[in-house]
Amino acid sequence: MKPAELREMSVEELARKAAEMRENLFNLKIRHAAGTLDSSADLGNTKRDLARVMTILTQKAASVKASAPAPAAEKKA
Repeated sequence: MKPAELREMSVEELARKAAEMRENLFNLKIRHAAGTLDSSADLGNTKRDLARVMTILTQKAASVKASAPAPAAEKKA
């Protein structure tokens, strides 16, 4: 999946995609351990795609925090 496609997605969609990819990665690991995995390259590709999704999620979370107004400091009497 290309980073440009991921940047267009909302935070909720990215979180859903990350959960789906984690489940897929788990299944690939099980199949690899059982010896039924056709291509071990799928493991690396899924890990890489998951890392991309997580990076975009982190960037979006940081931009939301940066754009939120800072709370006013309390004055001591």
